[in-house]
This record gives sequence, structure tokens and C-alpha cells, in this order.
Amino acid sequence: MSNLRFSELGLSEEILKAVDKMGFEEASPIQTVAIPPILAGDDIVGLSSTGSGKTAAFAIPAVEKVDPKLRAVQVLVLCPTRELAVQVSEEMAKISSFKKGVHAFPIFGGQSYGRQFSALESGVQIIIGTPGRVLDHLERGSLRLDSLKMLVLDEADRMLDMGFREDIEQVLSQTAGEHQTLFFSATMPRQIEDLIRRFAKNPKRIKIEATAQNVPQVDQVFYEVDRRSKVEILTRVIDMNDFRYGIVFCSTKIMVDELEEHMTARGYLVERLHGDISQVQRTRVMEKFRRRGFEFLIATDVAARGLDVDDLEVVFNYDLPNDAEDYTHRIGRTGRAGRSGKAFTFVSGRELYKLQAMIRYGKINIRREKVPSLDLVEEARENQFFEKLRQTLDAGKFAKNERIIERLLEQGYESTDIIAALIHIIGGSSDAGPEDAKSAALAPEIDSENNFSKKQKLSKKSLPGKTDSGIAGNKKSSSEKNFDEKKSRHLKEKFDRPGRTGLEPGFATLYFNIGRKSLVTPADIVGKISGLAKVPASSVGAIDIHQRHSLVDVRDEVFAKVMSKLTGIRMKGEVLTVKIAEPE
Repeated sequence: MSNLRFSELGLSEEILKAVDKMGFEEASPIQTVAIPPILAGDDIVGLSSTGSGKTAAFAIPAVEKVDPKLRAVQVLVLCPTRELAVQVSEEMAKISSFKKGVHAFPIFGGQSYGRQFSALESGVQIIIGTPGRVLDHLERGSLRLDSLKMLVLDEADRMLDMGFREDIEQVLSQTAGEHQTLFFSATMPRQIEDLIRRFAKNPKRIKIEATAQNVPQVDQVFYEVDRRSKVEILTRVIDMNDFRYGIVFCSTKIMVDELEEHMTARGYLVERLHGDISQVQRTRVMEKFRRRGFEFLIATDVAARGLDVDDLEVVFNYDLPNDAEDYTHRIGRTGRAGRSGKAFTFVSGRELYKLQAMIRYGKINIRREKVPSLDLVEEARENQFFEKLRQTLDAGKFAKNERIIERLLEQGYESTDIIAALIHIIGGSSDAGPEDAKSAALAPEIDSENNFSKKQKLSKKSLPGKTDSGIAGNKKSSSEKNFDEKKSRHLKEKFDRPGRTGLEPGFATLYFNIGRKSLVTPADIVGKISGLAKVPASSVGAIDIHQRHSLVDVRDEVFAKVMSKLTGIRMKGEVLTVKIAEPE
């Protein structure tokens, strides 16, 4: 049986909006099989462990069945651990986000009784708890199950292994009346069969086989990161490994859009793909990606389905996938055609428990590593530069440029100093100071009388050989963040002219509806213009940042392009308006 889209499962508009926001576009095998009978009112016995996507399999129909007007417990979920109880509660909250009046709450040992009493008295409809604490509230009378519609035993075998059998039986004994009973378990020992016979009514049995989810040719790594650091860590890993061609998977369309904006502003060549992209645009992006017209595709799972590309270097799970099967589909896009590949996964907070469950379920061979430091990234970049320089010298395929070299030698410069200065200019030296970082980041196109460089932009990230895939290297090192205070200060010295004594010849002034109140800096503005409008930073002149707006001088020839590319994007949380500045 093929997986169904959630829109084919007979769900309400509120639930469909919630699962769309969560990034679920297609149901997993257990969700496809389990949701319809649960919605129909059947009891279920599901043989499926954590990592298969089973939480949503019971959480979606549970929320669907809750009556928001009835302020009483209608769904009770028993879990073996407080971590799982919190995880299920968070999932319930996301699924019910558009169904107003529906509330879920976790109860477990070690949590304040006062907070739990308040939640139960307020009339929450969904309770997720460990057996001992749930039984405690039942005995106190603070938890009543008179209006119960659904009882779920999540990871029943683990609860029995942990010694909860007596507590579970007492809880089940106190749930008299008409309600559904759902059992989910990775294994089916005799004890669980006994509970099913006693407390379930003609249950439908569902079995989802656990299969090894490894891709032999793919080296799999995960990092535990703070959510706010994901962009920085992503760019560090890319720079450290000098990746040029890969996919970055996000869980939602909004995250795809935001990450595309961040990476473009940092100088990476990226395109986005998700469900809101038209078919014509999608085809154009895919064709461009296959011929390596850009470096990284940022996409949701369904948008990238059917992508036939054999030579991807890397896949990033920027957001954790929903289950082990989705994980395999993602990383299986690299390491094809006999080549080796890399897959990196970022996890934040409690997502670590979800990843561990996926590893157990899918027998995933993934190792944990420390996030690479800036020093390691710089060392790797230096080694890459050295190796490419050595290969270029060995091949001998480069212009000799004797005229420039002879002129410098005639003026008394040592050959070693000339070489060091050239490496310094193009950003190969890890010892470059802040002023050099600024020069490299803002370097204009160089075109000497001897054609020293064929108008290739030079930056800290530009390295010899960068164009071997047809992509000019114009990325900034992750260590040169737009938000770095030193760089911001140097940019401000170059661009910020509070006096505004007059426009430079060949420049015009644009109005940006963002200013000091939004903590914008000259570096932010230059980064957006050069990244999104694809114009050199030398095309930006004076920048005046006021409290609620900024005035930015740009060259006449890129004036219209900057307005077109930047209007409507998000910057510092604001939708940007760019227009011709009125005279002050």
C-alpha cells in the first residue's frame, strides 16, 4: 500500500493546516494505515516502535475527535517516561494549534503538583502522563475520566519492562464506559496480549516492520546544536569540507524561505523548492540544479521527491525528519552510483530523544561529533588553499604574468613577499586582520592591463580552482559573519556618512524602511544587496541609518535591480520596502 497525502485521509481543515505547518506533506506507512480506522472509532493494536512516525498516527485522530466545548479530559495517553510524555504533549499542541479551545498537558513524577492541579481544574481535554502519576491523580480525584473518548498506551512493552503493569491495570480498570483503546508496542509479549484481551474490543491489528535504514556508501554524522546557531553551523560544515553541491532539507516551507534568504545573504548560490512553488518554476529549478547552475538546493521532503541526481556530495538534515523512513529517503540522495557521500543532521533540545528512537527503530548507523570550531574551519580552508595552489603549480596551467612580477622585482620587492601579498589579497591567509577581512569582502572586480584576473570577484572564500564546477567562488567564510562587530565597525567607517554632504557622482539614494530600532547595521545592508541583488559591494556608497529607516547610496547602473530584488524580502523580522528616497 502506497503512502497517502494527509488531504486524502478525511481530516478537518484545522488539522490539515496544522500538519502543513509542521511540514508533514505525506503520511508515513503507519499513519496511512492507522488514521482511517481510528477516525472510524475502532480499537487498534499497532506493532510499531518509536521512530516510525506513530505519535502522529494516534495524535492526529485524537485531536480530531476532541470536542473543544467540553472542558473535560477526553483523551488519555500513557507513556513510559517523562521525556516521551513531554514529546507527545508538544506534538499534540502543534496538531491542535488551529483547533481553538483544545489543550494538551503532560503529567509525570517530579513535576509540581500545584501546576498539575491547576491544569486539570482548568479543563484540559488531552492528558499525557506516566502510569504512576496518572494513577496518583485518579486516586486523589483530581483526574476524572467520565468523558473519556480515547485511551492510548504508547510503547506498552517498555512500560511493562519498567514495572508499570499493576499501575496500568488499575488505570484501565477505572476507564469504564464507551471509549477507544489503542495499543502501540514494538513487541507483543504475552502480558500485552492479556491486556488486549481484557480491555480492547475487537481491535484491528496493524504491523509495520522495522527494517535497517542504512545507506552503505553514506557517512552519517549528527550535531547537537542550538536552534539559533543552525545557520552558522551549516556554513561552517560547508566551508570546512569545501562542499559545492548538495541538498539542505527543512521541515516547513517557511523554514525553506528563511534559510534561502540567510544563505544567499552570506554569498552561497542556492535555490528553494517547496509545495508553494509553481510547477513551471519547479521544473526550472530542477533543470538548473542538475546542470550545477547553483550549489545547494533547499527543499522540503515532498518537493524533492523524484529528484534524479547521482553525484550529490552532501545532504543536510537542517530539520530532523519525521521518521526513520524519511531520513533514509533524504540521505539516500547522496552516495549513489558507486560514489561515497556525506549526510549531516542537526538536532536541538528534545529532538535528541526522537533521533535516538529513529536510530533504534531503523538501525541507523550515525555517529555524534562535536561542532567544528572556527579554528578548525580556518585550518581546513588553509589546507584546501595550499592543496589547490600546489596542484595548480604542478599542472603548470596558469598565466605567467611576468610583466607585473618583473615590475615588482625591479622596485626591490622580494619574491616571497610578492607571493605572500597575493595570498593575503585573495584571502588565503588565516592571519589576515579585520581590515583585510573588510578588503576581501568588499574587493571590486580586478582587471589589470595584463588581464591579471578576468573580472573574477575575490573574497575570503575565493580559492584557486573554485570554478571547476562552473561556479565562481564568492562565498564569505563563516567566520566573517555579517553580525561580527569588528566587520560592522569597519563597514560603518567606509559607508556611514552622517553629514551627507552630497551624492558621489554616478550614485542615487534608496530609502529602506528599517533602521536602528531593528538593530540593522551597514554590514547587514551591504550583505543583503551584494547577496540578493548579486552586485559587487563596491556598488554601495554612503549608508545613513536612522531610528526607523535607512538611506543607502547605490550606483546608477544597479539602482533598479536593487529595488526589485530587495523589496518584499524579510530583514531583521521586517518585510522590507525599498524605494526612491525623498529629498530631506
